[in-house]
Amino acid sequence: MSEKTILVWFRNDLRIHDNEILLEAARKADKILPVYCFDPYYFNIAADGTPKTGALRARFLLESVADLRKNLQELGGELIIRIGDPAEILPQLAEQYAVNEVYHHREVAYEETDISEKVETALWNLKLNLKHFIGHTLYHKEDLPFPIKDIPDSFAIFKKKVERDSNVRPCIGTPEKIITPEITDAGELPTLQQLGLNEPVDDTRARVKFKGGETEGLKRLEEYFANNSQIAPTKGRNGATVDRSSKLAPWLALGCISMRQVYWAVVKHEQANNVHNTGMLELELLWRDYFRFMFKKHGKQYFTTDEQAKNTSPEKQAIFEKWKTGNTGIPFIDASMHKLNATGYISNFSRQMVAGYLVRDLEVDWKKGAAYFEEKLIDYSPASNWGNWAFVAGLGHDPRDNKYFNIAKQASELDINSEFINIWLAEEAKFGQVVAV
Repeated sequence: MSEKTILVWFRNDLRIHDNEILLEAARKADKILPVYCFDPYYFNIAADGTPKTGALRARFLLESVADLRKNLQELGGELIIRIGDPAEILPQLAEQYAVNEVYHHREVAYEETDISEKVETALWNLKLNLKHFIGHTLYHKEDLPFPIKDIPDSFAIFKKKVERDSNVRPCIGTPEKIITPEITDAGELPTLQQLGLNEPVDDTRARVKFKGGETEGLKRLEEYFANNSQIAPTKGRNGATVDRSSKLAPWLALGCISMRQVYWAVVKHEQANNVHNTGMLELELLWRDYFRFMFKKHGKQYFTTDEQAKNTSPEKQAIFEKWKTGNTGIPFIDASMHKLNATGYISNFSRQMVAGYLVRDLEVDWKKGAAYFEEKLIDYSPASNWGNWAFVAGLGHDPRDNKYFNIAKQASELDINSEFINIWLAEEAKFGQVVAV
């Protein structure tokens, strides 16, 4: 009997723990061929000269892929790395290594699903099956109390019904060993320069250093619960609420850790300490599920709604440039944008504030802001990013649910004990004008 080889196509699931496609392949196949493709599509340069993926986001991705390769090697396996179109690379590898089937996790945003469809067609021409798995959500689609087409558009109703009538599945096991075919050319991890980007300069004001990969993601998850001061909200200077968010989003976005891993870590923490003080983290996980299911239900509607199209005159473009570079003259908005540009990460509350200011006050097309976040955010996830922006723009299917974001907080409640804000204020006082930092 001939051996069975399954190609595991990694995309936004860069982990060995709680990864169904990897465990299922290990169970069903004699040999596994793990593959990651750096698709040039995601590193295209837009007409205005900006990259689709910025340097900070790309570096985090490179670190995550490198860590995945290391973890697979520790299990006895290897990760094939290629630069190119997956619809061309995967069929070539499938023929070269006599692959019998290809596994991957299903995506929901149209760009990702278009790529999947092209790969599926190319494999079908070789009489190979692309098997789809569902592994990016907290609640499995099949466990929801309603079919996708009937999912409530209101987040409040979605939350209530899901928490009442559904359960989170347990995490699955990790393969004890990965056996690969004899790989003749595993491929080198590309450099940022090969992807068309320059090496970013780390900003000394950043309080948190984000490094990609499952190893760092699990470490951050442990640190979050080990430091109890990060669980309960605390007050900073002038009574401002200090940012105590988990900051797990970058690792969740690339699937370096899974939603279920975070959820069950929350449950374990609360049971061990007889507390229930991590509700905000659970809420954030639910929001991620909600936007992903909304994309599955409504598709391209988030991108093609005409009623929010804004004036794209040179004046509006100039206003947009000031917002991007943190030169609006509003201290908190500018400081938040300086921090985003310097680190690739700002808190969820800051995102709602800068998005709301761009859309409502400056009246700039929300899709321009969403595209800019796509370039800059190291935790970029299509559903969460575009869903959030559409929601802020009033295109969410129940905009009244904005209450969950607390956008209406007064400026006096903001945490001004931030290096980015303090330096902005110092420079403004020194020069009498707004200075980008």
